[in-house]
Amino acid sequence: MSGYSYRLHDRAVLLAALVVPFLVALALVPFRTGLSAPNEALIMVVTVVVVAALGTRAAGALAALSAAAWFDFFLTRPYQQFTIADADEVQTAVLLLVVGLIVSQLAVRVQRLRTVVVTDAAHLSSLQGTARLVEDGGAPEAVVEYVRRELVGLLGLRGCRFEYGRLLGHRPRLEHDGSLWLRSGGRITEYADWPDGETELRVVGGGHYYGRFLLDPLPDRPLPPEEARLVAVALAAQAGAALDTAGLSHQG
Repeated sequence: MSGYSYRLHDRAVLLAALVVPFLVALALVPFRTGLSAPNEALIMVVTVVVVAALGTRAAGALAALSAAAWFDFFLTRPYQQFTIADADEVQTAVLLLVVGLIVSQLAVRVQRLRTVVVTDAAHLSSLQGTARLVEDGGAPEAVVEYVRRELVGLLGLRGCRFEYGRLLGHRPRLEHDGSLWLRSGGRITEYADWPDGETELRVVGGGHYYGRFLLDPLPDRPLPPEEARLVAVALAAQAGAALDTAGLSHQG
């Protein structure tokens, strides 16, 4: 997703944190005389978990506050007032808020861990695919093309091309440590986001320079996480090893 899409998603989840608990509490109104306060509170906690799993810690906390407020307003006497007459229901409302806050944070953490696991598996698959292609004796051009396609998906690029054996102009460079720099004369500029235009990722094998991938990012796309950039560097190194093994001409 672009930076705009990320912001739009975050805003939508924050809106859901306010609205969804309200709608659930409203839906429980016809059943409030038949349901106990703890059961109603449990349903509201589930609502908080669902919202938190879709967003951030802020969204989870907002959902917990919203759930506690609408539980008070719709499901405790006196109804349609932010007042609770029964001491037991006061305790239930407080527990709803506390449990909702705790569970929402846990839900967000679980969601992030799941994302990390899926992302790491995808990164490993990219590296294994390139290694397998090299081990099977694939042509170096095929390895370069495979890496080029992987880079597009890995870094969220609009496009990517490989340029053999040229070093024309001064372009921002994705370095071996995952950082992004532009070296022009005696001036060095480090980037926290994608710069305008193409960024080069050099391909070296056996100490020899063979070419570079020219990375063309999507507009307003944030710089990928460091892990993804390091995987990109490793993929370029695999392409360099394949070119070096094939004995192709190099630039020094």
